[in-house]
Amino acid sequence: MTDVSWHTWADTYQARPRRTAAPGDTAAVAAAVLSAADEGLRVRMVGSGHSFTDVAVTDGLLLSPTSLAAVRSVDPEAGTATVEAGLPLCDFNDVLAEHGVALANMGDIAVQTMAGAVQTGTHGTGRDSGGLASQVVGLEMVLADGSVVECSPDRDPGLFHSARVGLGAFGVVTALTMAVRPAFLLYAREEPMPLDEVLERLPELRAGNEHFEFFWFPHTGNTNTKRNNTADGPARPLSGFRTWLDDDFLSNTVFERVNRVCRRHPRLVPAVNRISSRALSARRYTATSHKVFASVRDVRFVEMEYAIPAEHLVDVLREARRIVDRGDHRVSFPVEVRFAPADDVWLSTAYGRDTAYVAVHVYKGTPHEAYFADMEAVFTSVGGRPHWGKMHTRDRSYLEKVYPRLGEALAVRDRVDPGRRFGNDYLERVLG
Repeated sequence: MTDVSWHTWADTYQARPRRTAAPGDTAAVAAAVLSAADEGLRVRMVGSGHSFTDVAVTDGLLLSPTSLAAVRSVDPEAGTATVEAGLPLCDFNDVLAEHGVALANMGDIAVQTMAGAVQTGTHGTGRDSGGLASQVVGLEMVLADGSVVECSPDRDPGLFHSARVGLGAFGVVTALTMAVRPAFLLYAREEPMPLDEVLERLPELRAGNEHFEFFWFPHTGNTNTKRNNTADGPARPLSGFRTWLDDDFLSNTVFERVNRVCRRHPRLVPAVNRISSRALSARRYTATSHKVFASVRDVRFVEMEYAIPAEHLVDVLREARRIVDRGDHRVSFPVEVRFAPADDVWLSTAYGRDTAYVAVHVYKGTPHEAYFADMEAVFTSVGGRPHWGKMHTRDRSYLEKVYPRLGEALAVRDRVDPGRRFGNDYLERVLG
């Protein structure tokens, strides 16, 4: 057994695999899977570690996708691009931009590998466009028997619907074909707004914006709202100084220092949050879509996020505020709220229902268990689905109640990996 050779970004989990490998192409992945089978080892492919759960952890063969990082093709006319599993999302965005195309939607962090982001259900916020998995139109995978297969809506659709958000449970994803659209600009409007006003105006704010989200500062009644909509141009990005001031110095350097102080002196948190929320200034700018969607997140934290039916959001947030106001917790990180339309991805958190995402965070090293437990009880009371890559305590007995196609997905898993070559402790908990 080796020492720790891989850990999550937030150090929530570490892997001590029997051995590691970094295959350079799909054939090498297949060979690695077969060699692991000969040794009786389980296999997991890791990514950038931005999942907070142990979804990628293994004590067997740990595969790194760093050498699987090519963009195989971009076809603007067909509206597709095929990318290998290990290319970071931010690099994929740059290549797409060179070809005059872009993803329709994405999350607010872009350093994850393409396969890792898709396999765990990474999403942004959108009125009409959903998470990354809903933009996948084809997958190339290595199955447990070493075979290389391709799946799509027309080619082994059961595997395709199961494996888009597949947690690595169905095989090793080696390449993804994504739907792309002509490159576009986004007009970003960010401004503070009282929480009560946001909740009262929620139908209008959601319907009137292509991409709407907000951040609520616990211990206050204040939020920061973000409205992003396509724009004809011209591009009017923030100045270099304003970008540095807001997104580097204030959002990372200062925020890091503030959280260190709050971790040491929790009693200061309510006052700090009041000051921080009032210090925010409105800003508006127009820039390339992926530069608006994603931002730099250097401050390390631990996160839990649940997807809840959108119609329950107001009640859930009011209960969350009541819990915080009760005084049992000191929460220095804002609560993030985003939205997604229903999709058809069997294990997507937005499968079949209009969805609101509520994410709670704590600064790395701050106790999170009691706060997360209180919030998880609220989320699960309305049938919430936990983000597969973020902290939660759900198991199969709960998940099969909120995922109507889980049984069908598990039947596909029995077909393609009957011996659980790609299993691990996390998958045993959530899939059985």
